[in-house]
Amino acid sequence: MAQTNVSIRMDEDLKRQFDNFCSDIGMSMTTAFVVFAKKAVRERRIPFEISSDGDPFYSAANIERLKRSVAQMEATGGTIHEVNLDD
Repeated sequence: MAQTNVSIRMDEDLKRQFDNFCSDIGMSMTTAFVVFAKKAVRERRIPFEISSDGDPFYSAANIERLKRSVAQMEATGGTIHEVNLDD
């Protein structure tokens, strides 16, 4: 089967970390991406869960704060300028 090149841009530090990881498990970055592509095509989905865990923006407390802010803006037509991630 014919081969082709794919160019991917990513953060330099992430590339270094991923390259080290691939080396640790005994494969190249190219092999890792080909494995990913084959599995994604075969399963017709991203072959792992993508979530926002760990991102404080998506925390339950912040979602509730956003809902309250939206409700207040809808009720008053006002503008809210509040950012408090310590609650």
